[in-house]
Amino acid sequence: MKTIYNPTKSEWTKELKRPVQKTKEIEKIVKPIMQKVKRLGDKALKKFALEYDHVQIKTLLVSMEEIFHARETVDPKLKEAIQVAKQNIEQFHEAQTTPDLEMEVMEGVTCMRRSVPIQKVGLYIPGGTAPLFSTVLMLGIPANLAGCEEIVLCTPPDKEGNIHPAILYTADLIGIDKIVKAGGAQAIAAMTYGTESVPKVDKIFGPGNQYVTAAKQLAVKKGVAIDMPAGPSEVLVYADHTAIPAFVAADLLSQAEHGVDSQVILVASSEKIANKILEEIEVQLPKLPRKDMAKKALENSVAVIIAKQEKAIDLINDYAPEHLIICVENEDEVVRQIKNAGSVFIGNFTPESAGDYASGTNHTLPTYGYAKNYSGVSLDSFVKKITYQKITEKGIKKLGPIVELMAANEMLDAHKNAVSIRLKYLKEKK
Repeated sequence: MKTIYNPTKSEWTKELKRPVQKTKEIEKIVKPIMQKVKRLGDKALKKFALEYDHVQIKTLLVSMEEIFHARETVDPKLKEAIQVAKQNIEQFHEAQTTPDLEMEVMEGVTCMRRSVPIQKVGLYIPGGTAPLFSTVLMLGIPANLAGCEEIVLCTPPDKEGNIHPAILYTADLIGIDKIVKAGGAQAIAAMTYGTESVPKVDKIFGPGNQYVTAAKQLAVKKGVAIDMPAGPSEVLVYADHTAIPAFVAADLLSQAEHGVDSQVILVASSEKIANKILEEIEVQLPKLPRKDMAKKALENSVAVIIAKQEKAIDLINDYAPEHLIICVENEDEVVRQIKNAGSVFIGNFTPESAGDYASGTNHTLPTYGYAKNYSGVSLDSFVKKITYQKITEKGIKKLGPIVELMAANEMLDAHKNAVSIRLKYLKEKK
């Protein structure tokens, strides 16, 4: 990791710049894939499975036999862990339910707002270098709680044509029965356009590589919503003399092992604490199975030494990290000043890994600075808010003249007439 000392804002903006995403070049690859899936449906998905996953798929949908086998295959201790995580995630997301709102804003004029589930949702679960069964929980649980009518899950098969048993077990545990053996941009295309096996959905959720991300952004242009724009995973740790160096190093490495394009940032209050943390990284890194990947990610990463807390907070809010870990003495004061972050982890005993798996919060979060204007996935992500209004005869008599005046001044006579005709009717009714 590169170390910089008390940088100015222009310096930290330059030094903390995320790895560049070559969006246009990637779109040129992704567009033909999406068009082929649109044109050929299941046939294209099978072709791409052979081309990219090196496996011949006969049936795209996972069978009940495969799910039964997964139930038997997953280690009982892992099953217990998944069930505890499921319970915590359900508890926290169920508490996010908002009651219907109904109020009489003036006599005879009632306004209402209700949450209505998105009917069809698609969940993308990466297989790649790590089978993310935890993401099944993070997306499937709020989709179920919201009451989505149809949930389809797409995930790439291995070279034997199988889905990782932990993914199948978790999907089955939360009641997802439409599981498709498809990954990459082609899976996003299938959920965007629909195929013989894959239903067209209204909104697509889930992380993925740069090709998946590009496909999701193209899906938006076709009328399908997505959870959020996404880039490589990232963490920023803010540490002072109260931070335990070994813990901070472990947190930085846990994010670095996601991929070579992941970025980890250390903001330290002194050179002394920064050096202790960097020394710990050197001790822990060689012991990791994914050390080569983590080492490359560290090449994109920076340790920033800033003595002044106010300046450190400005940097954090400017960077807008996906994950923010705060290990400082006056943590409450600092947390209150955080405006831009996907999810915040407070204190020495709150590792980012807890949020990734089982604390109850959602791990599908905005990256690449999008925490400035996007929230992470929550129960709200799976519902729409519809407003309603009802006006009585007394209400239209009171509100009508106001609407008439406003419409007339905007020179929208038909709008005005829609009110006037009712007022005239009520007047003649007498």
